[in-house]
Amino acid sequence: MKTFLLDLGNTRLKFAELGADGRPGETTAVAHHDDRAWLDHLPRGDVACIASVGPASRHVALLDGLATRFTRLHVVRTQLALGRLRIAYANPQHLGVDRFLVMLAAADTGPVLLVGVGTALTCDLLDGDGQHRGGRIAPSPMLMRQALHARAAVLPERGGVYAEFADDTDHALASGCEGAALALVERSLAEAQCLLGTRPALWLHGGGAAALRTRLPTHEWVPDAVLRGLACWHARCIE
Repeated sequence: MKTFLLDLGNTRLKFAELGADGRPGETTAVAHHDDRAWLDHLPRGDVACIASVGPASRHVALLDGLATRFTRLHVVRTQLALGRLRIAYANPQHLGVDRFLVMLAAADTGPVLLVGVGTALTCDLLDGDGQHRGGRIAPSPMLMRQALHARAAVLPERGGVYAEFADDTDHALASGCEGAALALVERSLAEAQCLLGTRPALWLHGGGAAALRTRLPTHEWVPDAVLRGLACWHARCIE
């Protein structure tokens, strides 16, 4: 039986086949657009496990496309508890399923701060017992640049090189927006250590994370974090 794990984000669809070892295989990433060309890249198999935080129109298009290629579709929803994981939110529907799945993937690893950088920047803290202690959501550096450009077109939407004190506007924008993200992660780590009495590990994932990696403390790079969570969900809820 062929099982695929699919993660629909705000700009890309990522998917991988579930391996015999219970882990996702090689990841394929496809940008989705208003046209339907991206749907031509969908895999075929028996079971599809889907996490979606993308636009509603893309979500519907994805399900329609998968319905002709798979026998069974499972759309994953956030749960209050699964395995060792207990989320901090009273209403699970207020917590994005992508954040839930990343926490599920990390719930057995000990205290960890989970940082995702996509359209938004998210931080979630898990303690050593798998209890979610809460999180933060902020604009990613990319979204900060887009918002500034939208309000003041003279400010370039992209470009520039990070510096602690920049000597031109494009560099200052890169430094300010990336620096804001770095500061949020660093403060979250410091506050997590105060709360837990020990410094948590740091997991980093998301398409916008690469620009921050060299300036962050020691961390584990987990680009398939959501897919790992889907694999954990499949093992607990389907098998």
